[in-house]
Amino acid sequence: MSEVRVHNLSISLDGFATGEGQALEAPFGHAGERLHEWFVGTQFFRAQDNLSGGTQGADNAFAEQHNPGIGAEIMGAGKFGPPGWQDDPDWKGWWGPNPPYHTPVFILTHRPRPSIEMDGGTTFHFLDTTPAEAVAQAREAAAGADVRIGGGPTVVRDFLAEGLIDYMHVAQVPILLGRGVRLWDGLDSLEQTYTIEPVSTPTGITHLSFTAKR
Repeated sequence: MSEVRVHNLSISLDGFATGEGQALEAPFGHAGERLHEWFVGTQFFRAQDNLSGGTQGADNAFAEQHNPGIGAEIMGAGKFGPPGWQDDPDWKGWWGPNPPYHTPVFILTHRPRPSIEMDGGTTFHFLDTTPAEAVAQAREAAAGADVRIGGGPTVVRDFLAEGLIDYMHVAQVPILLGRGVRLWDGLDSLEQTYTIEPVSTPTGITHLSFTAKR
């Protein structure tokens, strides 16, 4: 069976994966881009924009795991758009006409709408369903490839709580946010169900790999 994976989920030292005050002009709230500076600086990310240069080493090696083998993505409403996007029938996500997914993407929302076919092979589907059912639909669409849980932290937490994630990569960034949405709340004793391996890099990032014990 295909795996369910999380990649490049950045959190602060105090566990926040997004800041407070998400808005159209501030997709990550008061955190700004600080959680993701390590990622956008990698050779992998810059190459997506046809740019040269970028960091290599372990940061880049983890970043490169983002796409291979992924056949579908699941994300929450908060990743697809700012608060209130459901009231805008023309909203099609943050990413313009050619989003970077190139697969079916399933957005979890209590207000579903018709699917949207975008350029480059991305189709957005809107579901009001359970995590387990979302995984089942995404696996079917992925046709044997893996399913990526794209976030935000509330969605990842819900899928972890139900034991649906096979592998997760978390990048702990050496900043303190103080407020926002935390990843770990309510998740007790993950070390009992996951093998956890840390890797530290010269940029100050600690990469944590969680592999489910089966």
